[in-house]
Amino acid sequence: MSLPLPVDRARWHDIDLIVSLVTATVSASPLGAWLVPDERRRPAVLAGVARIWTEHALLFGDAFLLRDGTAGTLWLHRYRPIPGPRGYGRRLAETCGDLTGRFVLLDRTLAAHRPVEAHNHLAFLAVPPGPGDAARAEAILTQSQRWMDNLSLPTYAESCGGLHGDLYRRHGYADRERFHRPDGVTVHSLWRPTAPRATPRDTTLAVKRCVRRRRPRRDDGATGWPSGRQTPDGPAT
Repeated sequence: MSLPLPVDRARWHDIDLIVSLVTATVSASPLGAWLVPDERRRPAVLAGVARIWTEHALLFGDAFLLRDGTAGTLWLHRYRPIPGPRGYGRRLAETCGDLTGRFVLLDRTLAAHRPVEAHNHLAFLAVPPGPGDAARAEAILTQSQRWMDNLSLPTYAESCGGLHGDLYRRHGYADRERFHRPDGVTVHSLWRPTAPRATPRDTTLAVKRCVRRRRPRRDDGATGWPSGRQTPDGPAT
């Protein structure tokens, strides 16, 4: 039996790689086509929004990468309500232009169905389609989930159009509710109860923890993918 690919906790200098993974994943999906119908314009717009949310996850959550750089996860620590990305409305408008309304509608739809209980939110499973994508998804979820379990909170995820739903259920997620995205695709929200803490040995084998992450000044801006409740700057997470 092959060993799972090693996973590293992402740092600020990994943002470009994470953005590329998220962009490639969304660009190939029905959601990407709905958000940005123009194929030529799609990668740049999605990358701009992915950067906003990746920065936000590094400020208010965690990100993990397979060590070979082929998959990643973005998590938000929703122990309590957290602020939205600083200047989100302005940054979103600058990035998306006339498509801004589609992203705002998606944000609001997802936020309306998000649990209010304290939890860790798997905001994005970034696994671009290609050879071995199922194995890559399994590896990044298995090991990043193991790390999050050490925080002793439930976890929440969304499966759109059935994508990755079986993977989540194998990892202890249970169906919570169904609703529809603005593009008409069915979203399955899933909830994983608090798991027993992993041992320090398990965690060391699974994830290489960075000693220190540099955090930008507040006026550097922050990001996240689908967001939450409305704030003056835009939808908050």
